[in-house]
Amino acid sequence: VQLVESGGGSVQAGGSPRLSCAASGSTYCRYEMSWYRQAPGKEREFVSGFEPDGKTNYTDTVKGRFTISQDNSKNSGYLQMNNLIVEDTAMYFCKSSRRRCVGPLRALPTTGFSYWGQGTQVTVS
Repeated sequence: VQLVESGGGSVQAGGSPRLSCAASGSTYCRYEMSWYRQAPGKEREFVSGFEPDGKTNYTDTVKGRFTISQDNSKNSGYLQMNNLIVEDTAMYFCKSSRRRCVGPLRALPTTGFSYWGQGTQVTVS
């Protein structure tokens, strides 16, 4: 399974890009995405994800500005970012550590793994 992010780039402060993360290479499993970011010289941090009951979770610095969503029909996750500030500048990564599989793969565990995308750079100026 590969996770491929897109949608990053250079954005002016106040801008509203949407990041996408598509899972490829899996016909029978749907992967739930979460988002992390890493700014220069800093450790990778959690940005947003889903709780096991489906509720969304955000780090405090993006609450009210970012929205996470999922489209299982496309095996994709999204991060809508609004009102960007310079401090949002970072490499953004999607991660999947929860899935639901059907058919011949239905016995695969829903958790216990981690797949990461290659990252997409978001630069706010």
